Amino acid sequence: MNILLSNDDGIRSEGLRALYSVLSEIGNVVVVAPDRERSAVGRALTLHRPIRCEKIARDWYAVDGTPTSCVYIGVHAVMNGKRPDMIIGGINRGPNIGEDITYSGTVSIAMEGALLGIPSLAFSLASFNNFRWNVAAKWAKKVTEIVVREGLPAGCCLNVNMPNLPFDEIEGIKVVRQGKKAYSEKVEERKDPWGRSYFWIGGEEPNWKVDKGTDYWAIKNGFVSITPIQLDLTDYKALSVLENYRWK
Repeated sequence: MNILLSNDDGIRSEGLRALYSVLSEIGNVVVVAPDRERSAVGRALTLHRPIRCEKIARDWYAVDGTPTSCVYIGVHAVMNGKRPDMIIGGINRGPNIGEDITYSGTVSIAMEGALLGIPSLAFSLASFNNFRWNVAAKWAKKVTEIVVREGLPAGCCLNVNMPNLPFDEIEGIKVVRQGKKAYSEKVEERKDPWGRSYFWIGGEEPNWKVDKGTDYWAIKNGFVSITPIQLDLTDYKALSVLENYRWK
């Protein structure tokens, strides 16, 4: 089995190396990851300048582009068009749940894989400190092995979040829907040494609504959360309503 592995935290990420270690027990892993932090870039693709790809070790490549660009370069250049059997992103530093998945470079890796028709997964560790990378990696391996065995429905990829708990305290796996964020919309204004204003978006730990059956609910209750997502963003309820409008 050939696996293309990437992330959005950069080529030096601990989560990337932990995931590489366990996936190497399953198959041949090629890492094509950003050469620096590329979090929250969504599905951005580097189009308007040359992209450099540097081989830094055997089967390890650093790309000066977005996570989606890494997948593109990985499949079409590094692997020379030989399609990987799986495309995997992670392990991300911090959760990717609720509406935040639309910002996520990690999830965009899996979405690009789904676009290519390749079974794809995105793994995130739901914490902002004291990361248990080895525990998360073990669960990531378990989920990957299940997907290898069972396959995935056409057109979907999996967004997987793991609680930052000791291995024996994790309750198991829950397949759940995407939750909703409790937005604070904080923007902090500061001054530079010359008195000019600049801004930081965020600045506090995000929070989500604890609705049963959602990704955040699963994490709060000690489960690994798995949410199937798709590239078709059509709102079908709205579509049925809008079709009845008098558009003329």
